[in-house]
Amino acid sequence: MAASITPVTVAITTLDRPDALARCLRSLAAGSATPAEVVVVDQSRERTARPVVESADGLPEVRYLHDDGVGLGRGQNIAVRAARHPTVAVLDDDCVAGSGWVSGVGDRLDDADLVGGRVLPLADSRADVVPVSSRTSERPVAFNERTVPWAIGSGNNFALQRDWFERVGGCDERLGPGAPGLGGLDMDLFYRLVRAGASARYDPELIVYHEQKSPEERLARRVPYGFGMAAACVLWRIEGGDRFAGRVFVAWLRLRVAALARAALRGRWRAAHEEVLVLVGTGRGVLYGLRVARRHRD
Repeated sequence: MAASITPVTVAITTLDRPDALARCLRSLAAGSATPAEVVVVDQSRERTARPVVESADGLPEVRYLHDDGVGLGRGQNIAVRAARHPTVAVLDDDCVAGSGWVSGVGDRLDDADLVGGRVLPLADSRADVVPVSSRTSERPVAFNERTVPWAIGSGNNFALQRDWFERVGGCDERLGPGAPGLGGLDMDLFYRLVRAGASARYDPELIVYHEQKSPEERLARRVPYGFGMAAACVLWRIEGGDRFAGRVFVAWLRLRVAALARAALRGRWRAAHEEVLVLVGTGRGVLYGLRVARRHRD
């Protein structure tokens, strides 16, 4: 029996990972329901995603858009604004959608404007890889007021109403991978959506699987992780006059320091090193945010 079609656009930004993108598209085609549309924004110079999109099978419509620029935020803005459906789900190219992900997105956004879900490690036979960007909580949570944005989800597994995306001006292209702000793109978007009045949910039934990486690649993500989060907090406070941003920043510092202390007490020195890198990135992100905000005022 053919899978049902859910009136959802899946937005994917990709850069020089054609094999991962092909695997991602296959997972969407193999689900219990398929999205009515997939929009792929390719930022590679050689347009490596084009043959992958053109050969994609089992999906009602896969649209290819090439972007000469760089940055995940820029790519997501292009993809979401090109969507032909009011509900948009965002997936990274190195992720695999769970079998019920697409149908779940359609159901959950009936009573929420933004929804995030679980991110689990993708099974891998290689011995030299480790999970990255996991989100494993099995407890559903609803948010209807200010909250710390990392409680909502992460940028490789979320969906939202497109009109809310436009209402807050989309992604801040100063943040995120490929931009000077390095990270924090998803946290910034989630926070601004909830601040503007969007209702949000974390739903553990929405599951994607994220490709595992080498330990070196995991370490390389730690500084940008803290950098982007801190930069976003500074920008919310200075550019937006948002006093609650200070509370978010303090909560972030407490979270990272507590994780560092736990790792040190248990002798988990690799984890402690990771937390030190996050804190180093946090300090650098504060300085970046102050510079950007100063230019904005001038």
